[in-house]
Amino acid sequence: MSKKNSKPARVLVVDDEPHLRELLELTLLKMGLDVELADGVAAAVARLDQGGIDLCLTDMRMQDGNGLDVVRHIDTQGYDIPVAVITAYGSLDNAVEALKAGAFDYLAKPVSLDQLRTLVRSALNLDKPASAARAVPGTDKVFIGESPAIREALALIDKLAKSQAPVYITGESGSGKERAARLIHGQSLRAEQPFVPVNCGAIPENLMESEFFGYKKGAFTGADGERDGFFQAADGGTLFLDEVADLPLAMQVKLLRVIQEKKVRKIGETREEAVDVRIICATHQDLAKCVEEGRFRQDLYYRLNVIELRMPSLRDMRDDIPVIAHGVLARLASQNGMDEPRLSPDALAALTAYDFAGNVRELENILERALALCDGRVIQPDDLQLKRMDAEEMPVDRGEIGLLQDYLDRVEKEAILSALDKTRFNRTQAAKLLGVTFRSLRYRMERLGIN
Repeated sequence: MSKKNSKPARVLVVDDEPHLRELLELTLLKMGLDVELADGVAAAVARLDQGGIDLCLTDMRMQDGNGLDVVRHIDTQGYDIPVAVITAYGSLDNAVEALKAGAFDYLAKPVSLDQLRTLVRSALNLDKPASAARAVPGTDKVFIGESPAIREALALIDKLAKSQAPVYITGESGSGKERAARLIHGQSLRAEQPFVPVNCGAIPENLMESEFFGYKKGAFTGADGERDGFFQAADGGTLFLDEVADLPLAMQVKLLRVIQEKKVRKIGETREEAVDVRIICATHQDLAKCVEEGRFRQDLYYRLNVIELRMPSLRDMRDDIPVIAHGVLARLASQNGMDEPRLSPDALAALTAYDFAGNVRELENILERALALCDGRVIQPDDLQLKRMDAEEMPVDRGEIGLLQDYLDRVEKEAILSALDKTRFNRTQAAKLLGVTFRSLRYRMERLGIN
């Protein structure tokens, strides 16, 4: 929230402890801000209703109520005021509850003044030009569709953009989880700061700590200079952890500490440095099931899964497939300097009825191939190459050799799809995983009808 004039922002501090109120007031005044004080929930609500408040900092437990009451009042009244809660150390469950209720962020007691200043700067968007653009590369592509599933997801994205709460994005491969994360960041107060995407499944375990936290010169053999990690690179912005379920348990412990303390220590460094990073994570796996199986820490799960955003599959929004397909075709044709061909009624019907295992990513792949195969004017069903016949659908009155081949095809198909899923449909990487050449993988995919 950039100020449109030279007047300093006004912060309301809500706490029934005089000493803490005074400490916060002095710190905020030194930052050049106007400060007003309230000694409880009732006084805070009365002052908020008068207007003119740009940020609210409230203690969690007070004599006449709970900081959640202040958070909920701001939310129900529709006030465009970021609110942060101050909670006792060891009571982070209360902080998570506050974030779910609409709080911007939280501070743990004893309050770190450095963390307080970082939070306030982020909440008020201090030192940023009023005309700062709210966009990052990748956010120009809006989600297309009018189905209830996508409209519900977009409505939640709008709410999440106003918060600092960690977000857990679920959805099948290719359903747009990273695009959703970019959209949340691009509409948030952090839009001018970095958006750093990280594929947790693509980093070797022995390099994870140095990649995430950086290292000092000489920290280990080959460390010829100092290097920042993902957290330092994302400072002030958003760190997107894709396929977070693939993090090894040892790294999960370190990540939990960073989220709680908001500090990182480079390898070879003796001191910690504060970082202001919003965490958004995603995975196509069932993270709750990973917790049950002991593959993911429960305490980290609750820190990451403050608010869950589910991205719908194309099967959940079949009525939108024609308009999404037209949007994708228009973009692909423009990139190739071509006129956009139209989809024949039969081709549209085939796409709408098709079960997209790879969702929008697979749809883009199919249409890119169809664009190359069609006559330039109309895309027909044959150009889509959607026809596939599973072994279960084939006639059974054949010899044992045919049945064996069906079985082998199914096994091979499952292995290829698994490799493609792990590499996000990168065929070169998938071929390496499978131990075959790229040409061999392409031939096998064509033979098995994998698009």
